[in-house]
Amino acid sequence: MKSLVRRVPTGAAVLLLLLLAGCVAPTSLANRDGGVSSRLQGDAAHPAQAQNWIRTELYFGTGPADDAHQGIDEAAWRAFLDREITPRFASGLSVFDIYGQWQDKGAAAPERLRSKVVVLLHESNADKDAKIEQIRSAWKKLTGDLSVLRVSQPAEVSF
Repeated sequence: MKSLVRRVPTGAAVLLLLLLAGCVAPTSLANRDGGVSSRLQGDAAHPAQAQNWIRTELYFGTGPADDAHQGIDEAAWRAFLDREITPRFASGLSVFDIYGQWQDKGAAAPERLRSKVVVLLHESNADKDAKIEQIRSAWKKLTGDLSVLRVSQPAEVSF
């Protein structure tokens, strides 16, 4: 060890010690004071770890990709979102604009569509499932579409 200390210049040794000290330093100031760790902790309404949750994506075709004047415009979409989706999932959701395509059986070419994806993170229960089906039915009634694609999968959620 003595020979190593002799070979390393004093400034480099100090720098090395500081870097190593950073490896064992507390992750947040709150930890030193005995407070909450740097990991986000939930409250009663938003638990730190939510059990039995689902991520559901709903795909809404809003019109042909190559004709912005056909289909549902942004104002009509926003009205649908405000009337049908937000009241059923008021605690939060995400909406993405996407381009999509699909080909019906017997069709010569795929149909290219402007679309919206709504992502819902929710507890897995019959009430939430019924609300999702109500949203899908309302869209089909509004637009005459045959379907609203639904993708649901288990989700590990923490707030």
